[in-house]
Amino acid sequence: MNLLPEPLALLVTELNRLPGIGPRSAERLALHLIQADNAVTKRLASVLITSRDRIIECMQCGGLAEKSPCSVCANPARDERTVCVVERAVDVLNVEKSGAFRGHYHVLGGKISPMNGIGPEELRVAQLEQRLSNGTVDEVIIALGTDVEGDATGFYLAKRLAKPGVKVTRIAHGLPAGSGLEFADELTLSQALKGRRELDAVAYGVMHPDKVRPRLLRRQRLRLA
Repeated sequence: MNLLPEPLALLVTELNRLPGIGPRSAERLALHLIQADNAVTKRLASVLITSRDRIIECMQCGGLAEKSPCSVCANPARDERTVCVVERAVDVLNVEKSGAFRGHYHVLGGKISPMNGIGPEELRVAQLEQRLSNGTVDEVIIALGTDVEGDATGFYLAKRLAKPGVKVTRIAHGLPAGSGLEFADELTLSQALKGRRELDAVAYGVMHPDKVRPRLLRRQRLRLA
């Protein structure tokens, strides 16, 4: 039996949909908002709506911006010869906080995951190739998480982007295995960027997207055992 009034219960449900917000946290937040001054809740609602309406995707890098190109892409002081490839727009913010990178970014929009129906065609890989076609980029840094999908995506990109004059590197594994960039602090990210290495698609054996599924299934069976 739900003891909360229906409007409050609906608010708890919606807050519970947010990442990192469990049922108890959602209930505390909902109660706080309901008991706050009207001016506070109205201001929060206004900011949310305004932010959602004004924030767009940068047409060049795929990051979040108020206008396109974003402030990073439009900054002439940034090194256009180096492009850092990340999974999500929030990862751009994480790398920027490290202060160790002064090049440009490219947001893939995800990782290769056949089990979830995500292949290279669903990611912004073609747009990345287009950016490399003008000949101004000489290094692509793969800054993805160290899980199975991240490894597979990195090796796939190393093979697909391999061309004379373009070096494909990956940030050093100063990141905890199986985690994403959002869990790394500024120092860890800074050290990982400085310790990046070139990806050798032949030596490492590029993992085709179709081979990711069997490896994932084996890992799941080991966890269940």
